[in-house]
Amino acid sequence: MNFRGGMSELMRQAARMQRKIEQAKAEAKDKELTATAVGDKVKATVTYARKVTRIEIDPEFLKAEGIDLALDGVCAALNSALEQADKAMEAEVEKITGGVKIPGLSG
Repeated sequence: MNFRGGMSELMRQAARMQRKIEQAKAEAKDKELTATAVGDKVKATVTYARKVTRIEIDPEFLKAEGIDLALDGVCAALNSALEQADKAMEAEVEKITGGVKIPGLSG
């Protein structure tokens, strides 16, 4: 099996794609998304790079339901937000790779 350019061209293409992936990740890392829990009484905001930027708890909910339920809601909202952030970052990478999973590059 011969292909034009040989192995060195293939390696150059892989390096270019890796740079594009890293650039896309850098550009997307500060984008934020918010997830909610317990009927929107708890909100967690994270970046695509999985950095927690804000937690909000409705004060009336906290007063009525207590800290334990509020903290459960924080965990649920954070887990949801982080899962959404992972999917959003994957979508940014897929724009470059065309949806092809490339071991060592797209991860």
